[in-house]
Order: sequence, then structure tokens, then C-alpha cells
Amino acid sequence: MDDDRQSDTTGAPPSSNNSSKTAELDPVLNSIGFQIQEVSPSQLTGRLPVTDKCCQPFKVLHGGVSALVAEGLASMGAHMASGYSRVAGVHLSINHFRSAAVGDVVLVRAAPVHVGRSTQVWEVKLWKQDPSTPGKKGPQISESRVTLLCNLPVPDNLKHAADALKKHAATSRL
Repeated sequence: MDDDRQSDTTGAPPSSNNSSKTAELDPVLNSIGFQIQEVSPSQLTGRLPVTDKCCQPFKVLHGGVSALVAEGLASMGAHMASGYSRVAGVHLSINHFRSAAVGDVVLVRAAPVHVGRSTQVWEVKLWKQDPSTPGKKGPQISESRVTLLCNLPVPDNLKHAADALKKHAATSRL
């Protein structure tokens, strides 16, 4: 899963459809301006316009925001890949390579590295969008590995938790 080729949807311009999709799927990511684009059990993509809302005092993307994005997308992917069983993140490792400043756009891709019966490992990469070619990946900003427990029972009062994800998920399976 180390394919860094550009996905057709990774750099799409913002749309109200992507914003409403993100609001339904992850209100916290939506609150910082993240826009989920592709949603499937084999890949999730999105974009984040870097604004003051997601920066640390030096006006660069906060490392915790990169971690939030990684855990959020990996959790959605693992939830789908496990057949909509409950999942729980148990480990997050992140390396930061470069910064992204206010005004930059960050492109994100999450993909599974391992999908097992009881655990999954997802890789999440963030790139700066090339300012001269919208949608094209520029320098890599960070790379994360997220380990999740999967196939946990879903409590009866949360059986509807996967409804929005099922609505927006592509039909592809692992």
C-alpha cells in the first residue's frame, strides 16, 4: 500500500457535497474544515485547507491535527473493512517531515496495510498540494500508522452508528 500515485478525487476542489459528507461522517473533522472525498474499505481521501483554526501559534498545521485526521480516516476505513463492526484505535505513530502553512492545502490518503480478524493497521499520508497544479501532490508532510482493534461488538443502542458511513461508502471491498 505504498502507492503514492494521485487519486482522481484527492485534489478535487471544495464542494458543498464534500462538506456535507464530512459533517455527516465526522463532525470533528468537519469543524476544522476537512473535506472527505473518497470513502471505501480500501482507501479514504480528503483535503484540508490550512487555516488559523487548525494551526499552532507559528501559523503552521498543528501536529495534533495531523494525528486527528489520521485516526479519523483510519477508524472509518477499519469500520468498513470489518463489516461495520465496532473498532477502537490502540496505537498511533506519526512522523512529521515538513510543515504546511496557513493558505496551503493538505491532501490526505488513508489505506490499509493489514486487515486481520482482530486487528488492522492503516497508513495515512499527508502532502502539501502543489500550488501550481491544484490536485497534484507536492512534498509529503507526515506519515502515520494507526493500529485498531476490530470486530468488537456494537452495543444495541449504537446499531445506527454506521448508517452515514454506509450511505457514503463506495461499493468496493477489500
